Amino acid sequence: MSHATHDRLTEAAFFAWAEQQDIRHELVDGQPQAMVGATRRHDRIVANIIAALHGRLRGGRCVVNTADTAIRIPNGNIRYPDVSVDCGRFLDEDRAADAPVLVVEVLSRSTSAFDQSRKLEEYKSVPALLHVLIVDPNRPRVIAHRRGATGWEAEFAEETTGAVRLDALDLSLGLAEVYEGLEFRPVPRLVPTPQADGLG
Repeated sequence: MSHATHDRLTEAAFFAWAEQQDIRHELVDGQPQAMVGATRRHDRIVANIIAALHGRLRGGRCVVNTADTAIRIPNGNIRYPDVSVDCGRFLDEDRAADAPVLVVEVLSRSTSAFDQSRKLEEYKSVPALLHVLIVDPNRPRVIAHRRGATGWEAEFAEETTGAVRLDALDLSLGLAEVYEGLEFRPVPRLVPTPQADGLG
């Protein structure tokens, strides 16, 4: 990029710079940071979630967004979750959600730890956000973070028969919808079974 590392970009300067780039970047501590590409499995999960949410929200004031819609973090960072739902104003030329209520991050191997630590805490600092979903792509498991009366709480939905309740949107998202069209590999066993040892 053309900016020196000591120059902190404003939001406007970052969006103007990002328009000229071939790959997506986030704004982190005043500097653009390239985002890694996604696997087909990751992309299928994202598409499933968007389809499910769009069908339920259609015609209402809240709209589902792809990873091209930014989320403004109060510390000045700009993040691009895999999916978001905005219940604020919709202006054609805006690049960021006006009043994001939900964000979804589908984990990837290279960013899993970061997404569940610093990025999660950044999302929790956004005043309008009420739900943050962390989706495991390799097993049917969603961690649903919800802002309650006394702060943030986490619930786990596991197995494809489970569901996540999104009270702020008055809907439930089933794990069968999230993982539609995907198969799961068996979890490797660390301890041999008796049959494998010839003892069965």
